[in-house]
This record gives sequence, structure tokens and C-alpha cells, in this order.
Amino acid sequence: MRKFLLASACAATFAGAASAETIGVSMALFDDNFLTVLRNGMQDYAKAQDGVTLQVEDAQNDVGKQLNQIENFVASGVDAIIVNPVDTDATVAMSAAAQNAGIPLVYVNRQPVNLDSLPEKQAFVASDEKESGTLETQEVCRLLKEQGKTEAKAVVLMGELSNQAARMRTQDIKDVLATPDCGFITIVQEQTANWSRTQGADLVSNWLSAGTEFDAIISNNDEMAIGAIQALKSAGRDMNSVVIGGVDATQDALAAMKAGELDVTVFQDAAGQGKGAVDTALKLARGEVVEQKVFVPFQLVTPQNLDQFLSKN
Repeated sequence: MRKFLLASACAATFAGAASAETIGVSMALFDDNFLTVLRNGMQDYAKAQDGVTLQVEDAQNDVGKQLNQIENFVASGVDAIIVNPVDTDATVAMSAAAQNAGIPLVYVNRQPVNLDSLPEKQAFVASDEKESGTLETQEVCRLLKEQGKTEAKAVVLMGELSNQAARMRTQDIKDVLATPDCGFITIVQEQTANWSRTQGADLVSNWLSAGTEFDAIISNNDEMAIGAIQALKSAGRDMNSVVIGGVDATQDALAAMKAGELDVTVFQDAAGQGKGAVDTALKLARGEVVEQKVFVPFQLVTPQNLDQFLSKN
């Protein structure tokens, strides 16, 4: 894994005395359960550091607004910038703005399109999405086999297609279903519900109304999975007749699992990512050595190990 070393003279300066530091943070969206935990993780960690201030802004899912926020951070002379991108394909311009100003930048949670060509003083903190959809789908496959299924139909709820995580998690699903062990599962529908509980409910309701038959719902995140559960319950569907999977292990998802409605999720350590992003930003600002890619592992969550995760988010 590539490392880079910033000016040692700068590091020595910071080592000699504490200094007040301001980090500008642009979040894709405040109104999102997982991103709220991520944001709180950053703020909690920053509060525990002497002299560190976070200036946190809500991009409200608007790429233009997020670019303006980054430009404003540059103009105000922050010591570092953390970005949770609205659109992971728009990060080249963000990197350039920070690089031109000589301000360190850390992407968090959502993988930038320019990850393999990030400039010096820029890094990425997240979890490896190759693990997320893979763990989820392998467990869905195992549960269907446990039910004695030799042929099964699945529907896939995708996140925002502008988001790398949605694309990767969906590809993870297809990769698992292409293996000999899980090849008995066929995807009969796949559509985006944009990470949204409401849109997930609407989409599954439409499929049910159209007579679409399925044995499993494989969702790119928990919010859409919870929406699917709501749609199934409204339609009077027996919850034991459908295997439902999500990703993130949010509190609402864990409650749904405890109620016997969600069968599998994957814990993504939002608070850990938030802490890691602030820590990396501070190290870059102080001229310290950092890994350019910092991955926080995903963990499979099932009813069997649910209790281990109830207090984590």
C-alpha cells in the first residue's frame, strides 16, 4: 500500500507545540441514518482532541453545493478538508481545488473515482466495498439453501447509481450469484431506490402489485431493506417466505432483525470511519506519514451474533 511523507520540518514544528486546527467537513447529506452516525463519529473524536474544531456543512445531495463548500473551506484557510462525496465521479475537481490550495483532503466512506491517482496530501478512509455485498449475498444464498431451495428468485434494491458503493455492492451480488454454490438464484428485478426507505417501499410495492415473484430481497443498504419490509407487511406477505438482506447494521436495521424481519446485514463501522477520517486529516495537516487508503473491515451480522452489535451504532 502506497505511503507518502510530507515535509519533516512541518512535522517538527507541530511536534514542538500544540496548535488550534480547523477541519472543514462537507457531508453528502445530513438526513441519512448511516451518515449521521458517521458525522457524529467525527464530531465526537474531534471534541476529544485539544484545539481541534470541525466546520461541518450539509451538501444536501447537491454536487454544485458541495463544490462551493470546498471552495469556501479553501478561502477560509482551513487546515484540512474532509469530504463525503455526493457524486463519487465528481471528485477530480474536488481534489484539484484542495491540491491547488495546498490543503490536505480526506475522502470518507464513498470511494472517489480518482482513488488510484490521488495527489499528495490526500487520502481515503472507508470500508472495502468488495466485502459488503459479498458477505450479504453469501449469507442470503446460505439461508435459501438451508430452506431447501434448489431454484430461487431474487430482487435487488440498488443505491444511487452515481455512488461507487451502489455499483460495487450490486456487482458483488452478481459475482456471488455467478458462483457454482449460489448459481441457483436468479435476479428477476433490479432497480435503484436511491438508498431511501420510502423509495424502497414504493419499489417493492410496485413489484408485488405487478405479480413479481421472489424468494429474496438483496438490498444495497438497510434503509431500502426496511422499506421493503414495510411493503411486504402492508401486502400481508408472510415474512418467513422471503429472505431479506441489507448493509450498514444501523440501529433500525438491528431492531428489525431482533423482530425477526431482517435476516442479514453487514456492519459498516460508521463511527470508526469518522474517527479515522479526522485522525488522518490531522496527521496530514501536521506533516505526518499516513496510509493513502485506510480500510475499516465490514462484519457480517445475523440473528446469531446480533447482540454483539446492538450497542455499536
